[in-house]
Amino acid sequence: MRLDSQQLPITETSLSSYFSKRLNRYAKRFRPPPHEDTCWYLGSLLERFGRSEQLFAYQDGQMMLRPLALLYSDAIEADNARERCLMLQQLGDMALFLGALFPERFTRQGIVQDYFIGMGGSAYDYLADNARENRHIFAELANTFTRMLEMVANACSRGQRLTTEEVLVLYQRWLNTRDPMIENQLRALGIELAGSEQLQ
Repeated sequence: MRLDSQQLPITETSLSSYFSKRLNRYAKRFRPPPHEDTCWYLGSLLERFGRSEQLFAYQDGQMMLRPLALLYSDAIEADNARERCLMLQQLGDMALFLGALFPERFTRQGIVQDYFIGMGGSAYDYLADNARENRHIFAELANTFTRMLEMVANACSRGQRLTTEEVLVLYQRWLNTRDPMIENQLRALGIELAGSEQLQ
């Protein structure tokens, strides 16, 4: 009996290693490719947020996502530079994670991807100038945030098939936004977009 690569067991020793390898594989599509340290950082980020206590905050007797705007406010009001950097790192990481993996959920709430790009990119930009370590990683995350969203989304993709309705919704979003990430998704599904302007 022959197994294809989708059926082979996962043999990685950690989630971080698993995601880092997937990120490195996907990174080869870009010119220039992201730095290996950046892929390692993103793999660690995905492993960390794989544990709910790292992503959710306990507030008012329940676990909930702390809004990015409140994280930003907390960072502005921080007592010292180290605390501010830690809060902005959490903000950047959450913006990247949520923007890559749950864009549809937030779009339904009226939060577009530009919000995640602005919040996350700005947080990483500050860290590129002020963090104690990993400044080169934060600089790359800030300068290529949209690409990083695509990489994280791809690394976490299960390769599931979309329904016809989901493909049409994706296509309509591309018509409205011309988002290159959505365009790549549609092309990966085998949809030719040349001349699509005439279909509106």
